Amino acid sequence: MQRKRPKGVLAMGWAAVQAAAKGRTEHAPTLADYPDTVVRRTSFIAGGGHGWRISALDTPRAAPPPWKIVVITGAPSWAEYWAETLAELPQDREMIVVDRPGYAGSEPLHPVTDIRVQAEALAPVLRAARGQKVLLVGQSYGAAIASIMAEQNPGKVAGLVLLSGFFGEAGPTARWLLDLGSRALRMIPRDLRHAVIEVTGQKPQLLHARHALARLRVPIHMIHGDKDDFAPLETAERLAAETITRSPIRVVRTAGANHFFNDGPAEILLAAIESCIPQRPSRWTFRWPKMAALWAPRLPKAVTA
Repeated sequence: MQRKRPKGVLAMGWAAVQAAAKGRTEHAPTLADYPDTVVRRTSFIAGGGHGWRISALDTPRAAPPPWKIVVITGAPSWAEYWAETLAELPQDREMIVVDRPGYAGSEPLHPVTDIRVQAEALAPVLRAARGQKVLLVGQSYGAAIASIMAEQNPGKVAGLVLLSGFFGEAGPTARWLLDLGSRALRMIPRDLRHAVIEVTGQKPQLLHARHALARLRVPIHMIHGDKDDFAPLETAERLAAETITRSPIRVVRTAGANHFFNDGPAEILLAAIESCIPQRPSRWTFRWPKMAALWAPRLPKAVTA
């Protein structure tokens, strides 16, 4: 199936304007591209006593697979741009991608600027079936939120992935868009307005994410493109180097990749995520020693006079 969602920052921004004008929460309805047996729109009630209804996309499975992959998206937060990745997910994996509070089909209507509130609101998405493990993926602005979620929910997260993590310092393209958005804040659609407000207010809150990372006892993976002009790779690498964790943060520097991993071929992103899941060790087989080698005495070599 071909994805019909627009690619590129300007195309996505224009799609947001068109969707707002038509009263849609999705820029291109996911159901028009994929049957709900492949990619399904779902929702859950936010944690922390907030009572908001949170919209998400997930992959229906007849039985719970061993791993559930939970994706906390960036700003703007649009799960629909993960639709192709969701559709290509193998059957032995499950994935759910959220529209964060204040975006797309999720409540509330106002921006939720505190990353700790976002983390507690999204905590219910970490529920897993008996015996199932959760890999938590925080994309861009969602990386700091996912870090706090993992620390606030011990025992519920088996691994954390910081995908194109945004940590307070904007790259050149992001700075240009934030400046443009700030000037037109009252005229741009709600989701774009909320994104500008969130991102410009993130830096003072990063102390909470740093403390959360330092307290985690699960593997942490950082996947970042070296062509990322939204969230500089150097900032992410500095965070990894300065944060003292139980095990060193695994940094995967992806050559040629930009900020939007989910905008490229799905198999590349899925392979990157799969590399963060521990592979089942090969079954060890006991081998009986050869009896002749064990018991037969070695005869001395013949000596020639």
